[in-house]
Amino acid sequence: MHRPRRLRRSPALRNLVRETQLDAHDFILPLFISEKVDKRRPIASMPGVFQLSVKEIADETRAAEDLGLQAVLLFGIPEQKDEQATGAYAENGVIQKALRAIKSKCPELIAITDVCLCEYMSHGHCYVNRIDGEQFHVR
Repeated sequence: MHRPRRLRRSPALRNLVRETQLDAHDFILPLFISEKVDKRRPIASMPGVFQLSVKEIADETRAAEDLGLQAVLLFGIPEQKDEQATGAYAENGVIQKALRAIKSKCPELIAITDVCLCEYMSHGHCYVNRIDGEQFHVR
């Protein structure tokens, strides 16, 4: 049996083709923060995943960080929705409050935020629109 060594010729080539190894720090934990809940609520369509209150989020991220995770991805569920998605950029929006809580307990944790507006819009789509008579305009 002939085993060519061309893929083991240099450290860079060996590094490029070696087996993938995953560690806790390679993963990003998605978290759903809701202003509509007081305590964790299961998400029926995603077993083992919960909507969390702003009060719970810092402890949840601390537990994730203690397990070796380095990043979370935050999805906000505001109390109110409107045509301008104001909760997405409000000073005290759900994600803004969650970020302050997270950074108070886990300052080194990477927090990534979802920028889609659909959860903040009364119509549920990912865009702000303007209505002129019969015409709809996407901004």
